[in-house]
Amino acid sequence: MRLRSFRPADLQTLYEIDQACFAPGISYTREELAAFIGRRGSQTWVAEEAGEIVGFVIAQREPRKILHLVTIDVLKAWRRRGVGSLLMEAAEQWARDQKLRMIGLETAWDNLPAQRFYRLRGYRKVSEIERYYSDGSAAWVMVKELA
Repeated sequence: MRLRSFRPADLQTLYEIDQACFAPGISYTREELAAFIGRRGSQTWVAEEAGEIVGFVIAQREPRKILHLVTIDVLKAWRRRGVGSLLMEAAEQWARDQKLRMIGLETAWDNLPAQRFYRLRGYRKVSEIERYYSDGSAAWVMVKELA
């Protein structure tokens, strides 16, 4: 498994992975993904195995020394094999290197596996946002304080 930075040629594959990982209304459009990736202060890492992209994470530096994790996507066949942890570690290390004080993210209120994954990495629920996703479902805001 290797991590690398996003390349423009990856966009279609990342879009397809996002569509496979999340239901309509939660997944992003190709244009939304491109916008997140292209934002100033944004970093995207891609996980590859044997030349195949198996996951990615998009992180956005926000004001007040906060890193916002826009999305982390891992193909179903590659879950529970350390890909998500590798991607999260890259984003968290980048936040530490940037001397940020906190990392925040949103996750669907009913996505219990994701909530457990984040909890085990030191994230805690701080609030719920009703009708966060375009399908009308709610999200939990989870944060991790950095030392």
